[in-house]
Amino acid sequence: MQEIFSELKKVTDQGIPAVLCIVTETTGSTPRKAGSKMLVFQDGTVKGTVGGGSIEFQAIQEALTIISCGLPFKKRFHLEDDLKMHCGGTMEVYFEPVGCMPRLYIFGGGHIGKALAGYAVGLGFRPFVFDQREGIFENWNIPGVETSVGDFLQMIDPLTFDKNTYIVVVTHQHEFDEKVLMACAPREYAYLGMIGSKRKVAEIRNQALGQKLLSAEILSKIDMPIGIPFAAETPAEIAISIIAKMIDVKNTLKKS
Repeated sequence: MQEIFSELKKVTDQGIPAVLCIVTETTGSTPRKAGSKMLVFQDGTVKGTVGGGSIEFQAIQEALTIISCGLPFKKRFHLEDDLKMHCGGTMEVYFEPVGCMPRLYIFGGGHIGKALAGYAVGLGFRPFVFDQREGIFENWNIPGVETSVGDFLQMIDPLTFDKNTYIVVVTHQHEFDEKVLMACAPREYAYLGMIGSKRKVAEIRNQALGQKLLSAEILSKIDMPIGIPFAAETPAEIAISIIAKMIDVKNTLKKS
């Protein structure tokens, strides 16, 4: 039991995707009883057990289907009818995704990027901030934020992009915004937004379509100008509009 609690702390502290499986109810003869726990990781390895054999194999398969921030659920297993186990009883297992905070890639470590990263830590995102300028992060002191300095395009390639990825483009130059956007847009993500005036956005759309860099379908998924529209002026206010939009997307996806 202590092993499970220690692993849970590691999972939540480091943002490691996993699913906690808890036996909540049993009837008849079963290999484990209510309260048994198992932690399932992305590669199929486990800590703890819910009974071994067919029931454990099936529980692992169920867990892997929701490991990237799926919704929690309960499932009842009839050991003999469903799994051909001679025990003959039933087990109800609760599956809870843990440690899978959405990744937030922020391209640009200026005032908006810094404010956004600070908000994101306390609002359910795991922020990574990238910038090309040496020394840009020297005065940062935001626990939970990872920073990297280097060429934007070179830093994009090794990153993980999936349905649990959020991307914000707020670099210090229009040229870099455009290059990062073009590199990220064809990939998989939950949200992609770019800062810019209506004129800047229109220019990028026209160029992307005219040169066949991006399709109209891909462009329609991009949030630009970025954020919830309100009369934001300061970098902190703009960051609030962005985080509000991402929260709306995240919570809407949970319901779908």
